[in-house]
Amino acid sequence: MMSETTLPALDHLELDRGIVLIGLMGAGKSSVGRRLAKRLDLPFSDADQEIEKAADCTIEEIFARHGEAAFRAGERRVIGRLLDGPPQVLATGGGAFMDRETRAAISEKGISIWLRADLDVLLERVLRRDNRPLLKQGDPEQILRRLMAERDPVYAQADLTVTSGQGPHEDVVEDIVEALQRHLAGGSTDADLKDGD
Repeated sequence: MMSETTLPALDHLELDRGIVLIGLMGAGKSSVGRRLAKRLDLPFSDADQEIEKAADCTIEEIFARHGEAAFRAGERRVIGRLLDGPPQVLATGGGAFMDRETRAAISEKGISIWLRADLDVLLERVLRRDNRPLLKQGDPEQILRRLMAERDPVYAQADLTVTSGQGPHEDVVEDIVEALQRHLAGGSTDADLKDGD
């Protein structure tokens, strides 16, 4: 394990690409992303909000009017545009990384960080809001369980993995910063970064 003295200082992180947060709905991508962007003095973008601006309607309306395939195509275009810009912190929708083309663009132009959370944490968070189209198709717990089974193996392809648990989002930000420092120093393996270690 690398000692703290060999890690680049936070204000010396040389980012030539954006940081892309991936994970299931409720993992904290937007909340953590805003705090991380502030900590790193980078702009923050929420892909879902950018998609809504581009489409001039809500994601729920896009799903209802045009279906998930049309939404994913728009999402792919918006994320591609954002990745072509200067480095920033980008929070993506839960299904974005599942799209092969989007995943390839993120891999090429960003540092992907999977915010991994347990089912109980996800369920508690998503039930606070009523704007999750995929959860309106049945029992939220069963849907999240199915999504975890389908998506976790793909999310595991991310450059870094950090656990998003019950604690404050600031703790997750600190874990991300440490993981980024190690990653940029080139001294850690993926296994070193699991669970925010």
